[in-house]
Amino acid sequence: MTLSLPTSARLGHVRANGLDFSYLEEGTGPLVLLVHGFPDTARSWDHVRPIVAAKGFRAVSPWTRGYAPTATPDRDANLEALGRDVLALIEALGARSAIVVGHDFGAAAGYAAASLDASRVTKLVTIGIPHPATLKPSPAKLWGARHFIAFKLPGAAARFAANDFAALPAIYKRWSPTWSPPASEFEAIRETFADRASLDAAFGYYRQLRFRPESFMRRKITVPTAVFAGTDDPLVRPADYRAAQRMFTGPYDVIEMRGGHFMHREHPAELAEKLLPLLGDRE
Repeated sequence: MTLSLPTSARLGHVRANGLDFSYLEEGTGPLVLLVHGFPDTARSWDHVRPIVAAKGFRAVSPWTRGYAPTATPDRDANLEALGRDVLALIEALGARSAIVVGHDFGAAAGYAAASLDASRVTKLVTIGIPHPATLKPSPAKLWGARHFIAFKLPGAAARFAANDFAALPAIYKRWSPTWSPPASEFEAIRETFADRASLDAAFGYYRQLRFRPESFMRRKITVPTAVFAGTDDPLVRPADYRAAQRMFTGPYDVIEMRGGHFMHREHPAELAEKLLPLLGDRE
């Protein structure tokens, strides 16, 4: 497929956990793995990645499994597969360990990786999703998260793609109601989802998602962790992140900032300013 790429980043390819992954990379130094969610791609880190790299880190943002140009797996991805992808990518990229920064499903992948092998994750930073084992349903949350049911249904991917992905801006507006992104913000995901196998694989994440997390996801995490909570998020409140502290035995910080679910794209410079001290200054 033909990709539109940022001029500052290098496109790389690596095999990890039995799958061919593509990624964008900038900088040298300790590895910081930036893991995207739905409906995003490696390009969702385009504003944050160069800031991290400029501070003396090797900033790598992969397209996660099934998101073209990363290969499409032969089965739907569950959280364990996503966590093992993170661990395998760290090794395949030549590092013993990494700081993992994840948003949405990328955050869930980070929680999974830290649960599976804490020795590989030196620090965990998550954006937009508290630990999945701590989320308690309420009428408002169930309504706000109704897509978790809708995306499991047959034909969900085709409905999402209808009318040139008319559902795409609606998703961003629902989860980040104070953000009015330009049309260009959707180009990268339309490019990825033009591959209908990739689109179906992305919906496979939802088909595999359980309402009760797998047993390994109920282990307490020992890795130092910081979580970003958007004060404009209509679904998950900062209190939900604070309540999740019970799943962590190591240092755990809740960082509130303006923005909704996509705060790293709404206010990338502000998020990067808060993120850099968590990584350590390598300048």
